[in-house]
Amino acid sequence: MPAQQTEAPIRCVEAWLRSALPKLLMTTLSLGLFVAFWYFATKYKWDFYIRFTNIPSPGEVLDNASRLMQSEKFFNNMYVSLRRILLGFGIATVFGVVLGLLIGRYRGAKALLFPLFETLRPIPSIAWVPMAIMLWPTNETSIVFITFLGSFFPILLNTIHGVNSVDPVLLRAARCLGTTEYGLLRQVVLPASLPHIFTGLAIGMGVAWVSLIAAEMISGQFGIGYFTWEAYSLIEYADIAIGMIVIGVLGLLCSGAIRIMGNMLMPWMAGSTHGGQK
Repeated sequence: MPAQQTEAPIRCVEAWLRSALPKLLMTTLSLGLFVAFWYFATKYKWDFYIRFTNIPSPGEVLDNASRLMQSEKFFNNMYVSLRRILLGFGIATVFGVVLGLLIGRYRGAKALLFPLFETLRPIPSIAWVPMAIMLWPTNETSIVFITFLGSFFPILLNTIHGVNSVDPVLLRAARCLGTTEYGLLRQVVLPASLPHIFTGLAIGMGVAWVSLIAAEMISGQFGIGYFTWEAYSLIEYADIAIGMIVIGVLGLLCSGAIRIMGNMLMPWMAGSTHGGQK
């Protein structure tokens, strides 16, 4: 094999390390400082308005986590929460994007639907819990519905904003080339709106997790939110921290999946510099 062919992969790895290593070091430093603060605050029982007297130490949390890693019930709670979030968020994505395209593109759809959604949007999703329990036949469906509501409105509004932000020159150019209305939506409006849509998806995913955990704490029987609230009821403080960490990690993975999908669908945005960030 020629030397140039062997050097090319090495140069790619070196370039990746140069770009990824600083970010990895900063991430490690940030998390390390947080864990160090947590360790010393719990070790010396700091009490200056914020009290750390009953907060479990990192060591206690780690010991309980190793025990829970052998518990099938704990993994089942994570599976139930992920299933609920993916189902509720997936339905919200379909309805939010489709209705957002229609409302943003057509005045009739906006006049008919937008006032209704604007009236419902300020109602917190957690306020829907009693109504959802009465509306749906099972708690499972009610929790998925609450998760759907939490993510639907950010996706809808960002999609509408994306459609409204499409350059009119692009629309006129497509019309001159003989594009049909369906082709205009699929080939011009939707691709041009994707950055705003994925912003809505990222925001919607965060709100969906908030709504899901609150619904599981109030009316759930399974799920990581129910696990965390049950730990509080049983005075298992270390398990509370474990539940919070798991929620953060699962939310991070879901948001990361959205970013990866966005980079795949919008490769022209992957390497761009946003705003005034250096």
